[in-house]
Amino acid sequence: MPQVVIFMGSVSDEEKMRPCSDLLKELGVDHVLTVSSAHRTPERTARLVEEYEQAGAQVFICAAGLAAHLAGAVAAKTIRPVLGVPLTASPLGGMDALLATLQMPPGFPVGTLALDKVGAKNAAWLAAQIIALHDETVAEKIRAARQGFKDEVERAAAGL
Repeated sequence: MPQVVIFMGSVSDEEKMRPCSDLLKELGVDHVLTVSSAHRTPERTARLVEEYEQAGAQVFICAAGLAAHLAGAVAAKTIRPVLGVPLTASPLGGMDALLATLQMPPGFPVGTLALDKVGAKNAAWLAAQIIALHDETVAEKIRAARQGFKDEVERAAAGL
């Protein structure tokens, strides 16, 4: 069963969220990527949160644009960490989704990441770090990736 559940508000969000899934796969974190809307399918969202939590999911990642209520709807149904990725989907350039994801009422926090693909990747990193608290294999993969980042900078600096 998945350790991390990635919810997208619409299938059109897949291009922006695919990097999240790809990175979790690379880090060896079991996950699922699915579509559920806080507004169009609120019952499905609530049911899936309950089912995945009972199956052992440890982290929920929610990506949505516009009103971006998905992360809040999930946070209302679980005490597991919820990470929000606001998406640019309106003429407001994602500011609407960013503020909707950030401004949660006390007691129902959503860890809010950057917009779009950068946020998707960082949501995967943060979810993996949460999983790594109790999974040394994932922790070691994160350490190795960070060493790779360091090595890339050193190579780039040496090449100047």
